[in-house]
Amino acid sequence: MMRFDKVLPSDRLKPYIRHFIIAENPHEHTYKVLPSMSLVLGFQYTGRLSVLNQQHENSLAGAGITGMADTYKVFKNSAGIGTILVYFTEIGFAHFSTSPAHELFNQSVALDNLFDTEKVREIEEKLALAQTDKQRIQHVEQFLVSQLKDIQTDKLVIEAVKLIYSAKGNIRIKELNEKLFISQSPFEKRFRKLVGTTPKKFASIVRLNTVINALSTEKSLIDICYENHFFDQAHFIKDFRQYTGDTPENFKRSL
Repeated sequence: MMRFDKVLPSDRLKPYIRHFIIAENPHEHTYKVLPSMSLVLGFQYTGRLSVLNQQHENSLAGAGITGMADTYKVFKNSAGIGTILVYFTEIGFAHFSTSPAHELFNQSVALDNLFDTEKVREIEEKLALAQTDKQRIQHVEQFLVSQLKDIQTDKLVIEAVKLIYSAKGNIRIKELNEKLFISQSPFEKRFRKLVGTTPKKFASIVRLNTVINALSTEKSLIDICYENHFFDQAHFIKDFRQYTGDTPENFKRSL
């Protein structure tokens, strides 16, 4: 039986980690993952995971990280897979790695590209031997705490993220810069490095996630389209299809 359990981080990691997911599936399975608003780190403690790209199957490392994306990805897991996923907060990744988050945009890379290879092997071995979820989470938390860097949190970027969320992604970047009293170029550089993409792209991802949540309500597609400030339905359908691989109508029907 497939399971998908959410675990909250310890207080030490709460500012940087949104939650952990422990996922297990006894069967081989192909599935679609829509873009999220954060980077995701994954450890396969049993089984293997691949990403499907135009019918090509690329096997992923047992420990890896997926950056922010503006389009869906298709994954395939082997039978008997067990995975721990670490969902960072929007600026969380920067507190563990010196690599700019935007370099991971639309990428899935092996964890030893970013962290010490020995440390990565050590955590993989511990997870393979662990018998319980509690032990696995403890090992992952110990690894993360060992990588935690003593850096200042960029309060301006955090404020920008809050403003984008409160506007449900419907905010012009000029308006954002005016509210924060900062010029566009230096702010965009800071935002990309920490969050993993530009403020404009991040806002569009937030907007499309707002649309997806609205599709599970009784609202009509036309209402959802205009509530979320799409110019017309053609533009709405085009953006939605790039993001999900489906039309809004089909997506709503499948819910």
